[in-house]
Amino acid sequence: MNDIKRNLHHIQTTIPEGVTLVAVSKTKPIADLMDAYEAGQRIFGENKIQEMSEKWDTMPKDISWHMIGHVQTNKVKYMAPFVDLIHAVDSYKLLKEIDKQAKKHTRTINCLLQIKIAEEESKFGLTEQDALTLLNSEEVKNLTNIHIQGVMGMATFTNDQQQIQNEFHKIAAFSEKLKLKYPQLTTLSIGMSGDYKMAIECGSTMIRVGSAIFGARNYG
Repeated sequence: MNDIKRNLHHIQTTIPEGVTLVAVSKTKPIADLMDAYEAGQRIFGENKIQEMSEKWDTMPKDISWHMIGHVQTNKVKYMAPFVDLIHAVDSYKLLKEIDKQAKKHTRTINCLLQIKIAEEESKFGLTEQDALTLLNSEEVKNLTNIHIQGVMGMATFTNDQQQIQNEFHKIAAFSEKLKLKYPQLTTLSIGMSGDYKMAIECGSTMIRVGSAIFGARNYG
């Protein structure tokens, strides 16, 4: 058993039932993804549409592809034929485009609303009020080819575990509040390689794990 399979097996056996593991495979070669695939992994997350499309072309068709990076509206058409879940939706404009492109392929594309929980200016996302306004709007209710299935967030990049935990608790509380009115919003996507255990304790139902499976990322 190689490192990728060993790492994956370890994570699979430590996460509780009901938590979805997204293997973050951005920048990784197809051979690495196939190691994970052979170990039973079927959900992969990418942050560049072109790279994801190339991998989709080559790899087995029972894989569920998640777009986890920030999405430019003009790039949606390239992934509309196959993407299963788009994580970082932060505007009506983007939702409208996803709906339009999904319709062309007679598909429904799943989406998560990105909620801004981090303190860094660089992080994208909606405020809680923006998200509520979006969900309550007639325009969004009229989009027939998208399915908003929950929310996602990225914690501040810090070593302060208390701050990360506070941010996770905040979005988890918001997620619970949303479910009272929108019971279909069952997904809470928080937690990555360094903090997924804490995220699960805070209520995460979907974790995005890259380096803990594939090793350190190659930025080259």
